[in-house]
Amino acid sequence: MKITRVESFYVAIPFEHGAPKPSQGAGGIRTTLDAVYVRVDTDTGISGWGECFGFACCPVTDFALKAVLGPMAVGRDCDNIDTLMFDLHKRVQSLGRNSPLIFGLSGIDIALWDIAGKAKRMPVHRMLGSDGSVTRIEAYASLQRLDTPANIRKVCGDVVERGYRHVKLHERTIEAVAAAREALGDGFPLMLDTNCTWSLPQAIDMAERLKPYNLTWLEEPVFPPDDYKALAALRKATRIPIAAGENLGNLLDADRMLDAKAVNVLQPDPIKMGGITECWKAVKMAQARGVQVEPHSPWYGPGLAAALHMIAAMGDHCLAEFYYADLERSPMGETAIPNGGYLNVPQGPGLGIEVDESILEMYRVRV
Repeated sequence: MKITRVESFYVAIPFEHGAPKPSQGAGGIRTTLDAVYVRVDTDTGISGWGECFGFACCPVTDFALKAVLGPMAVGRDCDNIDTLMFDLHKRVQSLGRNSPLIFGLSGIDIALWDIAGKAKRMPVHRMLGSDGSVTRIEAYASLQRLDTPANIRKVCGDVVERGYRHVKLHERTIEAVAAAREALGDGFPLMLDTNCTWSLPQAIDMAERLKPYNLTWLEEPVFPPDDYKALAALRKATRIPIAAGENLGNLLDADRMLDAKAVNVLQPDPIKMGGITECWKAVKMAQARGVQVEPHSPWYGPGLAAALHMIAAMGDHCLAEFYYADLERSPMGETAIPNGGYLNVPQGPGLGIEVDESILEMYRVRV
């Protein structure tokens, strides 16, 4: 099979998340959830869908696909995904090993797995070695920044009513965590992601102050996120499990993080660190070292589907992250919506999803 076309779709979709104010994203106020979808066509008539890391870098990732990566991939044989992706990574190595170029390659890689599964009439999780016994995965509600304790208490109540049994905050204050714990109760699993906000001394101090709230894990607590020595020092200083890995750009970074014993929970992201190909290698690497893996997947498209297939094939009890919001329209329909706190593992060939291009066009951003 040869690639005949690579098309990217930069979309910005309005959403509701149960709070009266817009979401406070890591980069500022967020009124839409932005993403870059990518469709790869082949000369056999089989097409595949992928997704690239989005948010504020969407315009750059979209341009990288249109100007560099798409033209580079067209005409290439895609029967051996690992070989093709190795060559594409090598060709852009001077442009960064953790960058919008890698995000774009991640989307292409996921689309190629979709194509390969369709050609073999096999779901991706089977291609990764699953026995098919995992048909649904419990999701945790990954809340957006909610700004006030009142918002946090209100949305936590909504989450419980929808059937979720695990919650992750994206907050930075003791008051916010206290509000969530009050709303959820003492035994409810609660995680905290600070989006890389503290220095090491600040993180150690905050971890001590967070002890009474019984966190399942403390995620991305220090800046910069690749300061693995700081993460390891924090891990030694607190009993709260440390989680990180969404900012990993490649497999060597994952290896360095694990070598530093920086985390209790590794969180590689398929739409950031090279797609299913590289993310699956990181999963196996962590499992071989006895480190818990929780793939990072706060997405609504093929990236979420890719994570679900990996989790289904992992053989461990693992939650799926769901970025808690209701899109105005979902390009993947019911596939991307949890039911009673669970997400179904797609069972069709490839990713097992259908992407509605009319919805992509409806919310497409042209830059």
